[in-house]
Amino acid sequence: MIKIDRKQVENQLMTFVGGDVFIHSEATSFVFVRNFKVRVTHAFIAGDGPFRAALRFDGHGWLRIEALTHYEVDDRGRLLLAGYDDRGRMHAALHLGKELFPE
Repeated sequence: MIKIDRKQVENQLMTFVGGDVFIHSEATSFVFVRNFKVRVTHAFIAGDGPFRAALRFDGHGWLRIEALTHYEVDDRGRLLLAGYDDRGRMHAALHLGKELFPE
């Protein structure tokens, strides 16, 4: 993973707008969601680092993840966003893909 370049991640997020998306999301000790399928209608990234990303679903629901620091696009075209602390521990993740994530 590399440090988030806001413009690059914004461009990647936009590739998921208007289509069905499978989501994997987690926040250490708080939330774990895998293969949640939604139609993304809006996608945003904001901040100066760490960043926050927000997705609007089907025009009426939102998912917002904060403290994101790194990203990559894997060989399947999935956008993987993660937030790491200063000790290298992951605290938040948001992964978007057009096919199911492995169980």
